[in-house]
Amino acid sequence: MTTLVVCIDRDSPATAACPVVGRDAVESLITQTGVVDPEDSRVNCLLEGLAVADELEAEESAPVLAVVGGGSDSVGSDREIASQIDSLVAEHNPDSAVVVVDSADDERLVPIIESRVQVDAVDRVVVRQARDIESTYYLLKQFLADEELRKTVLVPVGIIMLAFPLLLVVTSPTIAVGAIAAAIGVFLIYKGLGIDAYLSRLPSQTREALYSGQVSLVTYVVAAGLSLVGVFAGVLGVSAVGDISPFLLANRFAFASVPWLTGAALAASLGRLLDELIQQEGVRSAYVNLPFGAVAVGLVVRGFSAYFLERGGVFEPFQVPETNLGIVQVQGFILEAGTRLGLFILAGILISIVGVRVATYVSHTDIEDELVE
Repeated sequence: MTTLVVCIDRDSPATAACPVVGRDAVESLITQTGVVDPEDSRVNCLLEGLAVADELEAEESAPVLAVVGGGSDSVGSDREIASQIDSLVAEHNPDSAVVVVDSADDERLVPIIESRVQVDAVDRVVVRQARDIESTYYLLKQFLADEELRKTVLVPVGIIMLAFPLLLVVTSPTIAVGAIAAAIGVFLIYKGLGIDAYLSRLPSQTREALYSGQVSLVTYVVAAGLSLVGVFAGVLGVSAVGDISPFLLANRFAFASVPWLTGAALAASLGRLLDELIQQEGVRSAYVNLPFGAVAVGLVVRGFSAYFLERGGVFEPFQVPETNLGIVQVQGFILEAGTRLGLFILAGILISIVGVRVATYVSHTDIEDELVE
C-alpha cells in the first residue's frame, strides 16, 4: 500500500523548486530552510513529515515523502501546487495520502489534495512554545473579520482611550475613572437590554402607526407627557421637605409622582386596548387586564409610601372630616397609618380581581364567538 506523505509549504521561497520528493531531498531542504531562518516553523513541518514517513514505514507501508509549494501567497501559487499534486499522483499512484501543515493558510489547500487522492489524515504542526500565541492570533483574526463585533467592541474601546486622557487634562484622575466606568456601565445596559434594537425598530413602528391611524400613538405621547409631569411632581415633593433620610426621600418622590405615573400607564394601556378593539380581531386578556393592574399597583405604592411618610413624621395623621348627609352624620376622626395602608392594599386587590374577572369574561366571549362562526 503506497501512502503519499505531503508537506504543504505554500509561500516559502525555499520551496520554489517543488515538488521535492524523497527522504534525502527533504532532509537537504530542511537544512537549507533551517540555515536561512532557524526560527521558521516550516522546519518543524518538514521534520514532522519525516516522522510520519518513518511511522508508516514501521507499519510496513510504502510511504512516498514529498514537499509541495508555490513560492508565493497567491491564486497562481495554489494552482501550481495543484499541478504538483497531479504529477505526484500520476507518477506514484498512491492509495491514500497524509497531509502535514504548519498553519491555517496551508490547511486551506487540503481540499485540493482530497479532490485527487484519498486523504486519511491531516497533521497540523504547531510549535509548542507558540501554541497559545498562534491560537490567539487566529481568534483575533476571526474577531476582526466580524463587522458587528468590531462595531460593538473596538469602537467603544477607541472612544474610551481617546476620552480618558482628555478627562485627565481637565479634571482629577478619580473623576476621570468614575466617568469612564459610568460610560461603560451605560453602554453595557444599553446593549444588554436590547435598547439599540428597539431604537432601530422605533422609526418604522412609528411610521406604521401614523399610516394606520392607531389610537395608541396618541396615548403613548400622552403617557410620556404624564410621566414627565410625574417626575417633575416627585422632584417638587422631595424639594419641599427638609433634611430627611434617603429612604423617606424616595417615598416622598413616589408619593407625589405615582398618581401621574399611574395615569401614564393607564393612558398607554387604554390606547393599546382601543387599537385591539378597532381591529376587530378579538382582544387578548392581557390588554384588558393591564389598565386594572396599573391602577392597582398605583394604589398599593401610594399606600405604602404614605404609610412610611406618616410613620416617619413627614406627614400628619390623616383626618377624616365631619360629614353631614342629611339623616346620616359622620363625625370626624383620625385614620391610623396602618388602617389607611390596609384600605389601599384592599382597594388594589379588589381592582386587580375585577380586572381578572373582566379579562376572563372577554376571553370566553371571544372563544364563544369563534365557535359560533
